[in-house]
Amino acid sequence: MQRLREIEDNSINTIFADPPYFLSNGGISVQSGKQVCVDKGDWDKGGTPEYIYEFNRQWLSLCRSKLKDDGTIWISGTHHNIHVVMRCLHELGYKVLNTITWQKTDPPPNLSCKYFNFSTELIIWARKHEKKTHKFNYETMKQLNGGTQMTDVWRIPAVGRWEKNQGKHPTQKTLRLLYRIILASTNEGDTILDPFSGSGTTGIAANLLGRKYIGIEQDKTFCELSLSRRAALEDPEERKQLYNKMRENPQETTVLVNHMREADRVIAMQTGITYLRAGDSKGSLLVKPGFEKLGHICLHTSGDKPELFKLAKSGFQIWTPDALQKLGFSAENAPYYAVLRFDPSKSVQFDQQIDLHQRKYTTVAHIAPLSDFISIK
Repeated sequence: MQRLREIEDNSINTIFADPPYFLSNGGISVQSGKQVCVDKGDWDKGGTPEYIYEFNRQWLSLCRSKLKDDGTIWISGTHHNIHVVMRCLHELGYKVLNTITWQKTDPPPNLSCKYFNFSTELIIWARKHEKKTHKFNYETMKQLNGGTQMTDVWRIPAVGRWEKNQGKHPTQKTLRLLYRIILASTNEGDTILDPFSGSGTTGIAANLLGRKYIGIEQDKTFCELSLSRRAALEDPEERKQLYNKMRENPQETTVLVNHMREADRVIAMQTGITYLRAGDSKGSLLVKPGFEKLGHICLHTSGDKPELFKLAKSGFQIWTPDALQKLGFSAENAPYYAVLRFDPSKSVQFDQQIDLHQRKYTTVAHIAPLSDFISIK
């Protein structure tokens, strides 16, 4: 608590806090296919209800004094601690904005077979003041969600092996989760505080996204792990890989990158129809995992003049070349073509420079996340 008191008041834009859940009570779980004890350490062992309440009220009170007037706080938890946290937030004058349900796509099985499987954690998002507004990058979240409002249920995998190269923390959060939280509530150059920093995931995500970071951790071993992870970012290749993996979003709408001849593209803009070969040959569409999330088409000719459009409806139709040729297309190299419809009057504006010269052909239906084409960093 002392380190938290030393931070300047009204200086922090956003706080992410992963406090003790107080669930280390000798239970069991599964990790890497083996039965393990869920005890995380002495810091996570539950005390009396009075102690847990006072602990949460004290650190939440200190955090509120550190936030700027438009600042927000995110607190993760489960039923073991989240209800006490919610009570303290209301008592201290915070305004609760959302309770996010983080649904893990790969939860371990429940060995007792006496409960429903635990597959979620809750993340409360609250602002400092009841009346004063807060920072929320609504359009960025909408873009991440394929052009529609993002809901309060986030399907994100738990921590992957790629996040544990320097070691692991027993309650480590995934970079993908912090990526979304940071994009939602901060801008580049903002300052983020994590009062229970653990292995430094918040700091790694903040660094990769161009934010400033203050972390507080009492365990020396975890501090050393954080420093090792931070040092690894000095390797440009390691940094690039972490950044790309962090940006992966299982729910994000994807884009089909389609090379079209100039004459065909003119007709496509008139008809709202784009097509590509269906089959195994070069330049053909192969339906593979991820295609079901397709929501946009990016048309270009030899890498030039890229244009991005939202598909009019999901899925595609299979046409013969005769049907396409009646519209003026030069479909002549395959017996069947995959046809997708879009609205040519509603292009999606690029707000960052892109280079499609390495995507000249639609070999194996190149699918890219929407954030490759718009400035979601």
